[in-house]
Amino acid sequence: MSSESTVGKRWSVRETTGGLPLTVSRAALIVLTVGFAAGQLVGVQIPLRTQAGVYLFGMVAMNLPHGGYEHFENLRRRAASFQGWYVGVYLLAVGLFAGLFFLAPIAGLALAVSTAVAKGGFGDLHVLEAVYGTEHLRSRTQRVIAAAVRGGAVMVVPMVFWPETFLAFSSVMVNIFEPGALAGVAGDLQARRLMLGGGYGALLLAHLGLGYARATGSGSFLADAAETLLLVAYFAAVPVVIAVGLYFPLWYSARQVARTRAVDDTVIAPDENSGLLDALESDDPKEVTLASWGVLIAGSVATFGLAAALWTVSPQPLGGAGVLIGLVAFWSIFISIVALPHVVVGQWLDGDRGIWYVP
Repeated sequence: MSSESTVGKRWSVRETTGGLPLTVSRAALIVLTVGFAAGQLVGVQIPLRTQAGVYLFGMVAMNLPHGGYEHFENLRRRAASFQGWYVGVYLLAVGLFAGLFFLAPIAGLALAVSTAVAKGGFGDLHVLEAVYGTEHLRSRTQRVIAAAVRGGAVMVVPMVFWPETFLAFSSVMVNIFEPGALAGVAGDLQARRLMLGGGYGALLLAHLGLGYARATGSGSFLADAAETLLLVAYFAAVPVVIAVGLYFPLWYSARQVARTRAVDDTVIAPDENSGLLDALESDDPKEVTLASWGVLIAGSVATFGLAAALWTVSPQPLGGAGVLIGLVAFWSIFISIVALPHVVVGQWLDGDRGIWYVP
């Protein structure tokens, strides 16, 4: 095969089954990236209160239901014993992570940031595998680098391009549990930016370089590279509070829907014991409707019950900030507490399926 045809194959994209959700996710981030980049060029400033409102709308109204759906879909057609184990370990992990924030809030914040990186990175990797394939990722190390780069865009890139805002909100998050604790370890902001930016840049180049060298012509490398660079541009151009608040509903959730569609033809046989959700498999529409309503109510009560409990026992729920800014900090803490078991229990400990199931 000639070198021209080899390069051409590397830059060809096969037709995927992701469909509309993939298109929506990409188009949304492109529009936001271009719009905010243009705004920066002409000096447009978005007040923090406005950014906070956008974040709360994106994370609570738009994205929260999808997190519940991922667990719900994963627990369907599973044995009652598995469902009980799943919920029990999940709640235990929530309690342990919440306890860490009270005992060592800076360590809790570091774990929260790591959780966001893991969720964004590994979640995206499974989407890529389902809709384009990952033929260019030929080793476990290469897959971890790919996840670190995609997930790192969510947290590390904003640290580099929006350091003051990122530090300010991080301080409020820590202040919920121990006022002023982050000030003593913040250090030289410019030095940290250079260190983080240099490390992330090296990983990005390694990911793209290895991917290009190992591309097979399936189109997986081109899709991976284009989406990775879009994520970097998005988090560099869009103010961090808005960027994070809209990333999860417009990118993460939309793409998980694309993954679900891509693997929908794969039949998952029901267990002999369908568990506590077997009513959802009924042929009676009334029974299915009632069961669905019950699951929705139970999930809502559990979620907001946990949030209310955290609010009640937190020494300073708003972190000493105003209402909107404080709510962003509080919700960021809460959502990270439920996100860690979302990844660990919902995916890594569920070897059979998991929330990001790809056959």
